[in-house]
Amino acid sequence: MKNFLIISAPSGSGKTSICKKILTQDKSIEFSVSCTTRARRSKEKNGIDYIFLSQDEFIKKINNKEFVEWEKIHGNFYYGTLKKTLDYAINSNTKLLLELDVKGAKKIMENYPNNYLSVFIEPPSKDELFKRLKDRGTDSKSTIEKRMERFESEMMHKIHFNYVIVNNKLNDAVKSILKIIN
Repeated sequence: MKNFLIISAPSGSGKTSICKKILTQDKSIEFSVSCTTRARRSKEKNGIDYIFLSQDEFIKKINNKEFVEWEKIHGNFYYGTLKKTLDYAINSNTKLLLELDVKGAKKIMENYPNNYLSVFIEPPSKDELFKRLKDRGTDSKSTIEKRMERFESEMMHKIHFNYVIVNNKLNDAVKSILKIIN
């Protein structure tokens, strides 16, 4: 059994929305809650959407080698996946959904080569991605610019994934992924 369903995409491509719909439509899958040092958005819950840590707490976990993957993103925020989360899924034979940036996804794929199915979510276009980032209203102009600067390099990683899905319509993308995993 493949314990990990890895969903990755450039920021703003819809991976969070896709992951939430997958979890509501397939109750056999659990969500891997990542750690981050970024500020909590208004609708996010600590321990549900992310484990929100201070920078000092995050760095302590890095030094204790508690992460299977971690990265400093956009110059000021840390994100990471705890080893104990993945070990739990393997030991309990649980299907775990991991929502990751491309570098984090690659690290999981390298460390757990027999345990994953990976899907790269591609936006319909770079212009549409910019519009989505702007319209969601959660990021500053400078944060959006940093996210857009990463777009081309993130897109180059799609060749490393088992599947690539273009997110033109959210429900269609979700249906395609559910078909792949079932």
